[in-house]
Amino acid sequence: MSRILGASAQNIARSCRARPNVSVRLPEIRRNASGGVHYNQPTGYLFGEKPPPSGQRRKKEDWEFLWYAGMFGGMIFGGVLLCYKPDTSIQTWALREAKERMEARGEKVEYKPS
Repeated sequence: MSRILGASAQNIARSCRARPNVSVRLPEIRRNASGGVHYNQPTGYLFGEKPPPSGQRRKKEDWEFLWYAGMFGGMIFGGVLLCYKPDTSIQTWALREAKERMEARGEKVEYKPS
């Protein structure tokens, strides 16, 4: 009997020792294994960039022109598309439908906006 109790006590101790490893890994899995919290100390500068000395211009990075061209080019393209989009309002459809029905009945179509 004591052997059975001793063996089961060892199994319980073994499972308790293995359990913390699982619980330690779970937060990493939940955080997508980010490796911990990353914190940048604030510097007081916009985007962490030091301003250039007076009389010098800031050197632009390679990706900035593409970003500006894509952003503002996309806005201009969207504006052009909005200007030339088809008129799908219910009023335009109803006016066209009413004119067609009146012409089919042989009535004279006169629309004077009030």
